[in-house]
Amino acid sequence: MQSDQILISVIIPIYNQELYLEDAIQSVLSQDHGFVELILVNDGSTDKSSEICYKYIEQYNHIRYYEQTNRGVSAARNRGLEEVLGSYVFFLDADDTIDVSFLREALEVAVSNQSDITVVGSYYWFRSKHIMALPTCAMFLKTDFLKKYSEIRFPVGIQPCEDGLFSHQLLALTSQVSLYPDGVYHYRQHDNQNHIVINQSTDKVLSQIPEWLNILHNFYTKHDLYRSHALHLALFIEHEPFEFRYLGMSFDKDQKSQLYKIIRTFIHENVLPFLNKIEKREFSNAFNHFIELNNVDDFDHYFIKYKVRKRRMKTVKLFFLKFLPFSKMRRKLRKQIIEMYHKI
Repeated sequence: MQSDQILISVIIPIYNQELYLEDAIQSVLSQDHGFVELILVNDGSTDKSSEICYKYIEQYNHIRYYEQTNRGVSAARNRGLEEVLGSYVFFLDADDTIDVSFLREALEVAVSNQSDITVVGSYYWFRSKHIMALPTCAMFLKTDFLKKYSEIRFPVGIQPCEDGLFSHQLLALTSQVSLYPDGVYHYRQHDNQNHIVINQSTDKVLSQIPEWLNILHNFYTKHDLYRSHALHLALFIEHEPFEFRYLGMSFDKDQKSQLYKIIRTFIHENVLPFLNKIEKREFSNAFNHFIELNNVDDFDHYFIKYKVRKRRMKTVKLFFLKFLPFSKMRRKLRKQIIEMYHKI
């Protein structure tokens, strides 16, 4: 296949996924769009993943295969980006699959909107007012845009949040963003996923968060974005180190105190000076209290009461839905209420 025929490059990073890898590969081979290349990057697998890859590269000339010593998923994805020939790029995890029309429809949206980034999936469509970060499964990227900012790649040695840091920076550098809400990505949950193992190590995550913030500070300084994109950065801080980590992980009291100081110091020194009152209203009540209160004990005491109030309000609103006469309206409002109270 000649490079001028390739419209889409799909990169699959691989590490010990022999049980699921063939399903992932087949889902790409089964696409109803023909001009696709598949780039397989084996990140030092010790199982039979390499044998599966060799079987496919012998059969298909539009599949390319690369091996490297184990350096992590970021290094594997970055290696794949070095080899891309297509006009657009999509990352598929080796244990997941995509629907048969996924790539064709994503390409149609990207081309018709001249998009640098096409956001995939209905979940992100609902959040389209402020998209501050994306997982790889929700990013369909224009290759020329990635080449323009070749210094922005997945941070090696960081996980979780490697995809969040990568996407956050790219989102800050373009307004050419479109939405493909109907894209269906089949995410497989199992015990051997990397992020599940890492999320159990609170010490490791806590030690990496200052690195996340350093990457962001260097990026915002280099591109002079603090004044124009302070809200974009603030919402990322709220979403990743605060919501996903501080609230979502089982840190002990000392760890929470450390993380509290790390987040609040960064926000107060680098972000709040550039935000106006209207922009601050975009924060959740919980995050507003987090950055305003003086110590971690005060915030945790507040947040316990906050969660109780939210549960009560949700229960009351769902109760009164029963008295609406139209079932379609009830279902719609029920979904909206559940989504509203799912947020912090």
